[in-house]
Amino acid sequence: MSAAPRRRRVGVAVVGLGGAVATTAAAGVEILRRGTNRMHGLPLAGVSVPGLPQYDELVFGGWDLNGQHLGDAAAEHAVLNDNQRAETAGALSAIRPWPAVASAEFCRRIEGANVRAARGHRAAIEAIVDDITRFKAANDLDSVVVVNLASVERTPEDSPALRSPDAFEHALDADDARIGPAMLYARAAIEAGVPYGNFTPSVAADAPALAELARRRGVPVAGKDGKTGQTLIKTVLAPALRARALHVDGWFSTNILGNRDGRALEDPDSLRSKLDTKGSVLDSILGYHVEDHLVDIRFYRPRGDDKEAWDNIDVTGFLGQRMQIKVNFLCKDSILAAPLVLEIARLLDLARTRGDAGAQEQMSLFFKAPQTANGRAPQHAFPAQQQMLADWLGVPLAPVAE
Repeated sequence: MSAAPRRRRVGVAVVGLGGAVATTAAAGVEILRRGTNRMHGLPLAGVSVPGLPQYDELVFGGWDLNGQHLGDAAAEHAVLNDNQRAETAGALSAIRPWPAVASAEFCRRIEGANVRAARGHRAAIEAIVDDITRFKAANDLDSVVVVNLASVERTPEDSPALRSPDAFEHALDADDARIGPAMLYARAAIEAGVPYGNFTPSVAADAPALAELARRRGVPVAGKDGKTGQTLIKTVLAPALRARALHVDGWFSTNILGNRDGRALEDPDSLRSKLDTKGSVLDSILGYHVEDHLVDIRFYRPRGDDKEAWDNIDVTGFLGQRMQIKVNFLCKDSILAAPLVLEIARLLDLARTRGDAGAQEQMSLFFKAPQTANGRAPQHAFPAQQQMLADWLGVPLAPVAE
């Protein structure tokens, strides 16, 4: 009797491995591997496409400023229930983050002792590439993808160094202070020939220099800023309001959350990076400027990972009559985000298998500020984004059956 064929093993190297989203994603894969979880929340669970990795083929590793193993990290974040923590404790405790490349100038509110000391940008990139190489060899992986889940960095000032590969390489040699950790991780992934996904608002492979370098090197990249809660609702409602010719006079959005992301956003520069991605979608969908589109985010420690997103929408309808829509989304931030991280990792690996390079526009539905090729404006309307992905996959996207 012949032996069963060896299953693929796809490494997911996470920047910010010890955070709530990454620990939830790793725990989720372990629970799926044990066959004890339903498939709710996983958008592509019912999709069968050649080359698309299975969830239980994903293997986690990565970097974090906090060196505690993921079992302790998961307990601290308190996203999983008691049974889930007990079931995954052994597997998560075996995963400990590698020392991370960091910069207090780019992320002022997040600190930790698990730091990779590197003398300059080139040394940092080399260290990250070495980590990826060791991760692949130590775990007998067939391939690796890198996903950035680190805390939000401030947006650097515009510079010629970010606009072309040659200028960026010269800036690396000069240890240009406008190059932050997210860009170094993206550059290292491209150097290693590994797909890179940016789930944060930080500038990374969306910088024109790195986007073009990824295209030249044949590396798939996607981002930025995962679309999980409030912006998801916005990109679903706004196309419907436009289709019904209901004019949006104003849209006020506020969020409160108490996890590490919320603490990072107490820094005004990091908050500005986040607001830029959250606020960019509405005008594009509606086709006109909403002057009173306001977005507010506040750190509120008692909520932890349980985020509240509240929207008030003022619209004008037939005969100039005014109306209001109110949405109150009491959500669990990491429970919404972790499944998307799994799908992004799977799709990036599939893009690599297919030989796709550069910005992966078909993954737009996962991001607030989708990365596009050739300078095209991004598509923000959720139904259109979903169709883009279905066309690329070659299968319809439908809800998972009970």
